[in-house]
Amino acid sequence: MLVLAIDTATKIGSVALYDDKIGIIGELNLYVKVNHSNVIMKAIDSLFELSGYKIKDVDKIVVTIGPGSFTGIRIGVAIAKGLAYSLKKPIIGINELDVLAELGEEREELIVPLIDARKERVYYSQYKYENKKLIRKEEYKDGELRDILENLKDKKVVFIGDGAVVNQEVIKEIMGNENIIFSKAGSIPRAAVAAQMALVHTDDNIYTLEPFYINKSQAEREKEERERNK
Repeated sequence: MLVLAIDTATKIGSVALYDDKIGIIGELNLYVKVNHSNVIMKAIDSLFELSGYKIKDVDKIVVTIGPGSFTGIRIGVAIAKGLAYSLKKPIIGINELDVLAELGEEREELIVPLIDARKERVYYSQYKYENKKLIRKEEYKDGELRDILENLKDKKVVFIGDGAVVNQEVIKEIMGNENIIFSKAGSIPRAAVAAQMALVHTDDNIYTLEPFYINKSQAEREKEERERNK
């Protein structure tokens, strides 16, 4: 089974081809300065050109549905649904936090992926390996990073994701250095991991699959704040 995976939930745009027997066929990861729509289709075209496969060879489409960049998620989901519809192939949506947690590798420590939501806000959840299986221990959430860290101070934690990278100093300030591990290599979202995870997921309904935002956009929050202050 050949899977095409698309990840546009963060500033890193990632596309991958994954075969259930061979493994990774190819993967392209790009830092997107402005808009994923300008580069993702080009990246997909390049992936097929370099790998020697054709779009018609794809058996399944996978896309990360968020949380993360509102615009990026919308673009990724739209591209994935368009391809799935035109190719008449099944589609699967994978949560971005789950993908990042998988990149943490098997550890004893608590794994906490953080996706940057700006101004020291993050999207996050908590994961733990139990009997060699990664288990999510709480709901997907968003919140103020400092409040989240205060509740983790007594635990050994592996932090993953761009929210951990850009907020390293805040994390060290509150957590100290003894109980934390930064997984920089694991902080780069990878579409190939999403593709691999999708092999054990149930197919989604193409008509009802939607982005997973958790909260309102910053623009929406600011608009509501202005209206309250009138």
